[in-house]
Amino acid sequence: MPRKKAEFVKIIPLGGFGEIGKNMTVIECGGQMIVIDAGLKFPEEDMLGVDIVIPDVSYLVENSDKVLGILLTHGHEDHIGALPYVLNQINLPIWGTRLTLGFVSAKLEEYGLLESAELHEVKAGDTIALGNFSVEFFRVSHSIPDSVGMAIGTPIGTIVVTGDFKFDQTPIDGRLTDISRLARIGDQGVLAMITDCTNVEKPGYTPSERLVGQAFDEIFSQAPGRIIVATFASNVHRMQQVYETAARYGRRVAVIGRSIARNSEIAEQLGYLHIPDGVSLSMAELSDAKPSETVILTTGSQGEPLSALSRMSMDEHKKIKIGFGDTVIISATPIPGNEDLVLRTINNLFSQGAKVYYDTIARVHVSGHGNQEDLKLMANLLRPAYILPVHGEPRHLALYVEMARDIGYEPENIVGLSVGQILEITREGARIVGSVERAGSVMVDGAGVGDVSDAVLRDRWHLAQDGVVVVVISIEKSGGKVIAGPDIVTRGFVVQEQEEELIHEARGLVLERISEIEPDEVIELGDVKNAIRSVLNKFFRERTGRRPMVVPVVLEM
Repeated sequence: MPRKKAEFVKIIPLGGFGEIGKNMTVIECGGQMIVIDAGLKFPEEDMLGVDIVIPDVSYLVENSDKVLGILLTHGHEDHIGALPYVLNQINLPIWGTRLTLGFVSAKLEEYGLLESAELHEVKAGDTIALGNFSVEFFRVSHSIPDSVGMAIGTPIGTIVVTGDFKFDQTPIDGRLTDISRLARIGDQGVLAMITDCTNVEKPGYTPSERLVGQAFDEIFSQAPGRIIVATFASNVHRMQQVYETAARYGRRVAVIGRSIARNSEIAEQLGYLHIPDGVSLSMAELSDAKPSETVILTTGSQGEPLSALSRMSMDEHKKIKIGFGDTVIISATPIPGNEDLVLRTINNLFSQGAKVYYDTIARVHVSGHGNQEDLKLMANLLRPAYILPVHGEPRHLALYVEMARDIGYEPENIVGLSVGQILEITREGARIVGSVERAGSVMVDGAGVGDVSDAVLRDRWHLAQDGVVVVVISIEKSGGKVIAGPDIVTRGFVVQEQEEELIHEARGLVLERISEIEPDEVIELGDVKNAIRSVLNKFFRERTGRRPMVVPVVLEM
């Protein structure tokens, strides 16, 4: 017997579950859907050449008539970065707070999508009605202003999305996580909580952002020359503390890096960043200013190869040269997978003569995510029937289950979903009822979206590991007689001293192998190519222990 309308609610993660990044969750009830966030993530180590990774939104496109809109928790890239790609496939209205929409607008304008976008501003405390849903936005503290969580009312019960949060008792902007409202929502009953679990490995409460300001103060007071601070381009609270500390020590701040310059301008225009009078320094003024009176605020805290700080560390920046007397503060911790890049940047900076402060040796960064006690407090305030940890990898889920036992939850009440799985919740219980047909990751490589397959990545990895050998040969169309070649060119395979002898032997083997092919009336090019690959793969493996990619180019004459 078919279900009656709104007898169940479905939660379908399209990203962000079992991983850190590309957050996107669909909540479905009574034939209608809302989407929470649309983020990206950085490529993993084996995704050679890939710029970013975004969620596969095929499910939304297939159900476009049911999707009511996208609701945003805050303005970090892992929550808004995929919007241009999503809106190119399905044009949906968007709700977000003022600063979040400021960042979104700049992003959509860059992609030529702003004019057609439908943006709705909300603030903490607002409630909106969307079809079968009512959505109340509540304030949370995070590492970016204007962050919110959501209490989503459905006919089955309330689903709370915490967003990224911590309980900072002394936030930079004075806006605390709304504990009293969370307690009242909990008193009214919560069916399910989708909660940030990034820092479940860390005991205690997450320290306040103000501790970073204290560290800045100590470092600025001792720095003999120029100070360079690298942080996330969206960390407005961190920017605020850099400006305030610079003003106390008579320094002026220059901003270098397109993304951080754009975000600081947006935050200042919207009233979220307050720059003291006379503290801003233009690039034109920077070259004439005394190093002891300047601060450079820049990107590159993740060791991104093309970022300003990375180029400075390798002495490749056109305007900034690192040297003795410079102080560099890397005000961030590495995103998983970026550790080697960050350490390489730190080592290069030390080699250039700079004094470098980073999270391991100084409190120059605190997380925007709650530690274990923050997570326990959120769960105790809301007391949901079911908890869905998000924004974490498999180990985070396992550790959350252990932690939840301490506050009275049984493992069956902690639901670990994978991207694409469908959780159905009724008044009687919750169960996984299958998966959507297409879900997962879409890789963006330059202008190409989704055209980089696993096979392409394997080829790139193969090329990076063992190089390539190109074999060019001309043969008669009938009979298969070799007219010219084979000419063999290698790249990334062997050093020049070894190449001449190796190529001479390889050329002889190719000629010998082709002579063994039966002379049909018409030679099949595929047979010739396969023969060349086969003989050279074996030869190079035996002689060098390597497996270069062999690319035969056979010309018929």
